[in-house]
Amino acid sequence: MTTRIDRAALQQQIVSNPSYRLAEEDVALLGENDLRPLRLHLELVKAERVMREHRVGSTVVVFGSARLPSLVHYEDERSIRQDGYLKEAQRFAALVSRRFQKERRRDFVVVTGGGPGIMEAANRGAWEVGARSIGLNITLPREQEPNPFITPDLAFRFHYFAIRKLHFALRAKAMVAFPGGFGTLDELFEFLTLVQTGKMPAIPIVLLGASFWRAAINFDFLLEEGMISASDMQLFRLVDTADEALAVLLEFYGGRPPE
Repeated sequence: MTTRIDRAALQQQIVSNPSYRLAEEDVALLGENDLRPLRLHLELVKAERVMREHRVGSTVVVFGSARLPSLVHYEDERSIRQDGYLKEAQRFAALVSRRFQKERRRDFVVVTGGGPGIMEAANRGAWEVGARSIGLNITLPREQEPNPFITPDLAFRFHYFAIRKLHFALRAKAMVAFPGGFGTLDELFEFLTLVQTGKMPAIPIVLLGASFWRAAINFDFLLEEGMISASDMQLFRLVDTADEALAVLLEFYGGRPPE
Protein backbone atom coordinates (compact mmCIF):
# COMPACT_ATOMS: atom_id res chain seq x y z
CA MET A 1 0.00 0.00 0.00
CA THR A 2 1.41 3.37 -1.04
CA THR A 3 1.78 5.91 1.77
CA ARG A 4 0.35 9.32 0.91
CA ILE A 5 3.05 12.00 1.07
CA ASP A 6 2.04 15.52 2.06
CA ARG A 7 4.58 17.39 -0.05
CA ALA A 8 3.30 20.82 0.98
CA ALA A 9 3.68 20.06 4.69
CA LEU A 10 7.18 18.71 4.20
CA GLN A 11 8.22 21.73 2.18
CA GLN A 12 6.73 24.04 4.79
CA GLN A 13 8.90 22.40 7.46
CA ILE A 14 11.93 23.20 5.32
CA VAL A 15 11.18 26.79 4.39
CA SER A 16 10.12 27.69 7.96
CA ASN A 17 13.31 26.28 9.47
CA PRO A 18 15.92 28.92 10.52
CA SER A 19 18.57 27.15 8.46
CA TYR A 20 16.67 28.04 5.27
CA ARG A 21 16.59 31.78 5.93
CA LEU A 22 18.76 34.04 3.85
CA ALA A 23 21.77 34.89 5.94
CA GLU A 24 21.06 38.63 5.60
CA GLU A 25 17.55 38.07 7.03
CA ASP A 26 18.61 35.84 9.91
CA VAL A 27 18.55 38.16 12.92
CA ALA A 28 19.45 35.35 15.30
CA LEU A 29 22.53 34.56 13.24
CA LEU A 30 23.62 38.21 13.19
CA GLY A 31 23.44 38.18 16.99
CA GLU A 32 25.88 35.30 17.40
CA ASN A 33 29.24 35.97 19.05
CA ASP A 34 31.31 34.95 16.05
CA LEU A 35 29.53 37.54 13.90
CA ARG A 36 30.52 40.44 16.14
CA PRO A 37 33.08 41.67 13.56
CA LEU A 38 30.26 41.93 11.00
CA ARG A 39 28.06 43.87 13.43
CA LEU A 40 30.95 46.24 14.15
CA HIS A 41 31.45 46.74 10.42
CA LEU A 42 27.76 47.43 9.85
CA GLU A 43 27.72 50.10 12.57
CA LEU A 44 30.76 51.73 11.01
CA VAL A 45 29.49 51.63 7.43
CA LYS A 46 25.88 52.70 7.98
CA ALA A 47 26.62 56.06 9.61
CA GLU A 48 29.58 56.70 7.31
CA ARG A 49 27.48 56.21 4.18
CA VAL A 50 24.72 58.50 5.44
CA MET A 51 27.12 61.29 6.41
CA ARG A 52 28.79 61.13 3.01
CA GLU A 53 25.38 61.23 1.35
CA HIS A 54 24.52 64.40 3.27
CA ARG A 55 27.90 65.99 2.50
CA VAL A 56 29.02 66.35 6.11
CA GLY A 57 32.54 67.67 5.57
CA SER A 58 33.68 68.27 9.13
CA THR A 59 32.24 68.28 12.64
CA VAL A 60 32.53 70.03 15.96
CA VAL A 61 32.08 67.52 18.76
CA VAL A 62 30.16 68.78 21.80
CA PHE A 63 30.28 66.71 24.99
CA GLY A 64 28.66 67.36 28.33
CA SER A 65 26.41 65.96 31.03
CA ALA A 66 23.14 64.25 30.16
CA ARG A 67 21.96 64.82 33.73
CA LEU A 68 21.38 68.55 33.53
CA PRO A 69 17.66 69.45 33.37
CA SER A 70 15.93 71.39 30.64
CA LEU A 71 16.56 75.08 29.94
CA VAL A 72 14.78 76.71 32.88
CA HIS A 73 15.71 79.08 35.69
CA TYR A 74 16.50 77.92 39.23
CA GLU A 75 17.18 79.60 42.54
CA ASP A 76 20.10 77.69 44.10
CA GLU A 77 23.63 78.52 43.02
CA ARG A 78 24.48 75.16 41.47
CA SER A 79 21.32 75.05 39.35
CA ILE A 80 21.88 78.60 38.14
CA ARG A 81 25.44 77.64 37.17
CA GLN A 82 24.25 74.49 35.37
CA ASP A 83 21.54 76.43 33.58
CA GLY A 84 24.30 78.73 32.36
CA TYR A 85 26.19 75.77 30.89
CA LEU A 86 23.07 74.72 29.00
CA LYS A 87 22.55 78.20 27.60
CA GLU A 88 26.19 78.47 26.53
CA ALA A 89 25.99 75.06 24.81
CA GLN A 90 22.90 76.19 22.93
CA ARG A 91 24.50 79.51 22.02
CA PHE A 92 27.77 77.93 20.90
CA ALA A 93 26.01 75.49 18.59
CA ALA A 94 23.94 78.31 17.10
CA LEU A 95 27.02 80.48 16.51
CA VAL A 96 29.16 77.80 14.89
CA SER A 97 26.29 76.37 12.83
CA ARG A 98 25.12 79.71 11.47
CA ARG A 99 28.65 80.68 10.51
CA PHE A 100 29.94 77.55 8.81
CA GLN A 101 27.11 75.50 7.34
CA LYS A 102 26.44 76.08 3.64
CA GLU A 103 23.96 74.62 1.18
CA ARG A 104 26.35 72.29 -0.64
CA ARG A 105 29.11 72.09 1.95
CA ARG A 106 28.39 71.36 5.58
CA ASP A 107 31.32 72.15 7.82
CA PHE A 108 31.73 72.31 11.58
CA VAL A 109 28.45 70.41 11.90
CA VAL A 110 27.66 70.02 15.59
CA VAL A 111 27.68 66.38 16.70
CA THR A 112 26.58 65.25 20.15
CA GLY A 113 25.80 62.00 21.93
CA GLY A 114 22.17 62.56 21.00
CA GLY A 115 20.73 62.52 24.51
CA PRO A 116 19.39 65.11 26.97
CA GLY A 117 21.14 67.84 28.96
CA ILE A 118 24.11 69.51 27.28
CA MET A 119 23.63 67.33 24.21
CA GLU A 120 20.05 68.46 23.73
CA ALA A 121 21.03 72.10 24.26
CA ALA A 122 23.68 71.87 21.52
CA ASN A 123 21.40 70.12 19.04
CA ARG A 124 18.72 72.69 19.83
CA GLY A 125 21.09 75.59 19.16
CA ALA A 126 21.74 74.30 15.64
CA TRP A 127 18.05 73.55 15.08
CA GLU A 128 16.99 77.06 16.08
CA VAL A 129 19.13 78.64 13.34
CA GLY A 130 17.90 76.19 10.70
CA ALA A 131 21.14 74.19 10.59
CA ARG A 132 21.73 70.48 10.67
CA SER A 133 23.28 68.62 13.59
CA ILE A 134 24.19 65.02 14.32
CA GLY A 135 23.25 62.78 17.24
CA LEU A 136 25.17 59.57 17.98
CA ASN A 137 22.93 57.78 20.42
CA ILE A 138 23.88 54.60 22.29
CA THR A 139 21.84 51.69 23.62
CA LEU A 140 22.07 51.64 27.40
CA PRO A 141 20.52 49.49 30.17
CA ARG A 142 18.11 52.37 30.77
CA GLU A 143 17.28 53.27 27.18
CA GLN A 144 18.42 56.75 26.20
CA GLU A 145 15.90 58.44 23.96
CA PRO A 146 17.15 60.76 21.21
CA ASN A 147 16.51 64.42 21.93
CA PRO A 148 14.02 65.98 19.49
CA PHE A 149 16.41 68.56 17.97
CA ILE A 150 18.72 66.20 16.07
CA THR A 151 18.35 66.32 12.29
CA PRO A 152 16.34 63.13 11.59
CA ASP A 153 18.57 62.16 8.65
CA LEU A 154 21.61 62.40 10.93
CA ALA A 155 20.30 60.59 14.02
CA PHE A 156 22.11 57.30 14.62
CA ARG A 157 21.96 54.62 17.29
CA PHE A 158 24.90 52.40 18.23
CA HIS A 159 25.39 49.27 20.27
CA TYR A 160 29.18 49.51 20.43
CA PHE A 161 30.85 52.39 22.22
CA ALA A 162 34.01 51.78 20.18
CA ILE A 163 32.32 52.45 16.84
CA ARG A 164 30.49 55.45 18.26
CA LYS A 165 33.83 56.86 19.43
CA LEU A 166 35.26 56.31 15.97
CA HIS A 167 32.46 58.31 14.37
CA PHE A 168 33.01 61.13 16.85
CA ALA A 169 36.65 61.32 15.78
CA LEU A 170 36.49 60.66 12.03
CA ARG A 171 35.37 64.14 10.93
CA ALA A 172 36.17 66.08 14.09
CA LYS A 173 37.88 69.43 13.55
CA ALA A 174 37.21 70.68 17.08
CA MET A 175 35.96 69.40 20.40
CA VAL A 176 34.17 71.42 23.07
CA ALA A 177 33.66 69.75 26.44
CA PHE A 178 31.10 71.16 28.87
CA PRO A 179 30.90 69.99 32.49
CA GLY A 180 29.95 66.34 32.76
CA GLY A 181 30.62 63.02 34.42
CA PHE A 182 32.28 59.73 33.48
CA GLY A 183 31.07 59.76 29.87
CA THR A 184 32.28 63.30 29.24
CA LEU A 185 35.62 62.61 30.93
CA ASP A 186 36.03 59.43 28.91
CA GLU A 187 35.51 61.23 25.60
CA LEU A 188 37.65 64.20 26.64
CA PHE A 189 40.64 62.04 27.54
CA GLU A 190 40.11 59.98 24.40
CA PHE A 191 40.58 63.09 22.27
CA LEU A 192 43.46 64.40 24.36
CA THR A 193 45.24 61.05 24.05
CA LEU A 194 44.65 60.78 20.30
CA VAL A 195 46.12 64.23 19.72
CA GLN A 196 48.93 63.77 22.25
CA THR A 197 50.05 60.53 20.60
CA GLY A 198 49.68 61.81 17.05
CA LYS A 199 46.95 59.32 16.19
CA MET A 200 44.88 62.22 14.93
CA PRO A 201 45.87 65.69 13.74
CA ALA A 202 45.90 68.51 16.28
CA ILE A 203 42.48 70.11 16.73
CA PRO A 204 41.27 72.77 19.15
CA ILE A 205 40.06 71.11 22.36
CA VAL A 206 38.05 73.56 24.44
CA LEU A 207 36.90 73.04 28.02
CA LEU A 208 34.00 75.40 28.75
CA GLY A 209 33.44 76.16 32.42
CA ALA A 210 36.93 76.94 33.65
CA SER A 211 36.20 76.73 37.38
CA PHE A 212 34.51 73.36 36.97
CA TRP A 213 37.38 71.87 35.00
CA ARG A 214 40.07 73.22 37.32
CA ALA A 215 38.26 71.58 40.25
CA ALA A 216 37.43 68.34 38.42
CA ILE A 217 40.90 67.70 36.96
CA ASN A 218 44.08 68.94 38.56
CA PHE A 219 46.17 69.29 35.41
CA ASP A 220 48.83 71.24 37.31
CA PHE A 221 49.29 68.30 39.70
CA LEU A 222 49.68 65.89 36.78
CA LEU A 223 52.35 68.20 35.39
CA GLU A 224 54.15 68.55 38.74
CA GLU A 225 54.19 64.75 39.15
CA GLY A 226 55.66 64.30 35.69
CA MET A 227 52.62 62.42 34.41
CA ILE A 228 52.20 64.88 31.54
CA SER A 229 54.58 67.35 29.93
CA ALA A 230 54.40 71.12 29.63
CA SER A 231 53.50 70.75 25.95
CA ASP A 232 50.50 68.63 26.90
CA MET A 233 49.08 71.63 28.74
CA GLN A 234 48.81 73.34 25.35
CA LEU A 235 46.49 70.67 23.98
CA PHE A 236 43.42 72.32 25.48
CA ARG A 237 42.02 75.76 26.32
CA LEU A 238 39.83 76.78 29.26
CA VAL A 239 37.01 79.24 28.51
CA ASP A 240 33.77 80.39 30.08
CA THR A 241 31.53 81.48 27.21
CA ALA A 242 30.35 80.35 23.81
CA ASP A 243 31.94 83.41 22.21
CA GLU A 244 35.32 82.52 23.73
CA ALA A 245 34.98 78.93 22.51
CA LEU A 246 34.20 80.09 18.98
CA ALA A 247 37.14 82.49 19.11
CA VAL A 248 39.49 79.57 19.87
CA LEU A 249 38.24 77.75 16.76
CA LEU A 250 38.57 80.86 14.60
CA GLU A 251 42.07 81.51 15.86
CA PHE A 252 43.13 77.91 15.23
CA TYR A 253 41.76 77.80 11.66
CA GLY A 254 42.31 81.39 10.68
CA GLY A 255 38.60 82.16 10.51
CA ARG A 256 37.56 79.39 8.12
CA PRO A 257 37.02 75.64 8.33
CA PRO A 258 39.75 73.45 6.87
CA GLU A 259 39.46 72.15 3.33
